[in-house]
Order: sequence, then structure tokens, then C-alpha cells
Amino acid sequence: MNNIKRRWYDEDPTISLAVSMLEKADKPIQLFCAEFIKDKSHSFNIYIEENKLEDAFIYLCKRWYDEDKEISDAFEYLKLMPFELQKETALEIIEKLQEKKS
Repeated sequence: MNNIKRRWYDEDPTISLAVSMLEKADKPIQLFCAEFIKDKSHSFNIYIEENKLEDAFIYLCKRWYDEDKEISDAFEYLKLMPFELQKETALEIIEKLQEKKS
């Protein structure tokens, strides 16, 4: 009955909250978090082929995070992470965003 297509990050409320908070954050904070995601991915040996990033960026630019290549790349890294690492990273992003607000 429910044919609503969910986004990959809507499968978990914590990850969804982190994405929502990132969307509302100022650009410098978004870029700071994007760098954090990329660094965390690399520390777990998660890499994306550069040509795949270029193709993804050119192909789809309709999501809010596709407006900036660094942020778009970070979401590709986040998407590739195993679920538990995604969730851990989301919690850390939420914490960082709350610290920046204070």
C-alpha cells in the first residue's frame, strides 16, 4: 500500500536527523561536517573512485546536498559506510552541530 520511496538515510531516525540538521546548518558548518565524514570514511578504508564521484555529481544535482561537490561527496561516503558506522557518524555529526550552536 505504502509506495512512498524513502531516501537511504530515512531508514534510520538518527541518520535522518543528522541529515536534516546538516541541511539547516550554515554552509561553513556543512563543509566542516563534510570533511569530518570524509576523514572518518578514510580512517575505515572507505574510498570512492574519483570518476564515480564526478559522474554522480554531474548526474544528479536535485538534492540539497548536491549543490556543493564537497558535501555531495561526503554523502556518497556516508552512504557507503556500514550501517553501524553510519549511525555512529550521524551521532557525532549531531553532537558537532549542537556544539556549534552553543
